[in-house]
Amino acid sequence: MFRSLVAVSVLLAASPALAQEAPVQSGDHADLGAAAGRFVVPTNAERTRVVVDLLTEAGLKAEIQTFQGGNDRTGPMEGANVVTTVGEGPADIVLTAHYDAVKLRDGALSQGVVDNAGSVLALIQAAAALKEGLEGQPVAYRFVFVFTDQEELGLIGAKNFLETHGKDRIAAVINADVAAYGETVMYGENNGEQSAFVLAALRGLCAERAFDCVAFPNYPPSDDRVFSAAGVPVVSLGTQDAVGAHQMWLAFNGGRDNGLKEGFVPPVFQRIHSTEDRLAYFNGDDVARFGLFVADLALKLSAQLDEYRPEPDEDAPAVEAPAAPNAAPEAP
Repeated sequence: MFRSLVAVSVLLAASPALAQEAPVQSGDHADLGAAAGRFVVPTNAERTRVVVDLLTEAGLKAEIQTFQGGNDRTGPMEGANVVTTVGEGPADIVLTAHYDAVKLRDGALSQGVVDNAGSVLALIQAAAALKEGLEGQPVAYRFVFVFTDQEELGLIGAKNFLETHGKDRIAAVINADVAAYGETVMYGENNGEQSAFVLAALRGLCAERAFDCVAFPNYPPSDDRVFSAAGVPVVSLGTQDAVGAHQMWLAFNGGRDNGLKEGFVPPVFQRIHSTEDRLAYFNGDDVARFGLFVADLALKLSAQLDEYRPEPDEDAPAVEAPAAPNAAPEAP
């Protein structure tokens, strides 16, 4: 996930962290817990294979789209997005989650469960649910699931997908990042005016499903910024427990006097991009619940898109995508 989270944790960590949450479990979805464990491998190339295998096992056709990526720090390196499609239609609702994990300072790969195997598994659940629910049913939009590589190197997989796919067919994008546990859905409101109808559909779904949803005026960047920079409607989602979500909101939106105790680091900031991003924090029940929520949001967008979507405004300012981060961007 977002490098700016790491920057925030550095700013807040003036003293040792004060609290750790108890590890969560997979509950009634032990199969998802086992699937999450398959992401604990030494390389991102092996994680690519895990995504392909999980999609195949779910009855979904996986397409590997390779590209030349890397950044100034890594040098040129091949990446691979994994794409699966559900339904047919003249336009696409794209759902994205990055599957790559960050390399730690010692050169080892993070387990990358919170960031971002949980989101990947939630989207696979959503794709399988849509495939089953739409069997033989006409839909106005095609659902394109894109599991991106090299997000941790600068959103490179998402950039490559957009360059290759183009934006003309894309009606809306749903991005998921950091969603391995918790029933509170967090979402960003900072993806440009073109995304207003996506936010309207999301807020309506939160009310209909009685979900605890927390809006962030300032939400940290993920693959969503690639699409918003191109003027594509998009929303980025994540999950936390209720306390963690509000701590994160305060860290990004509360300013200097945010009410967080001096030296306190919200637990999610401690976990991602570290050895603490591990399988113990994965909750299969929460991931399954979030996956169905994402599927419902995709269907709601499909049903309401014509009602909410504004006429294209070529003069509307786009949200600038962050450059490939060799260093963490400034935290808010």
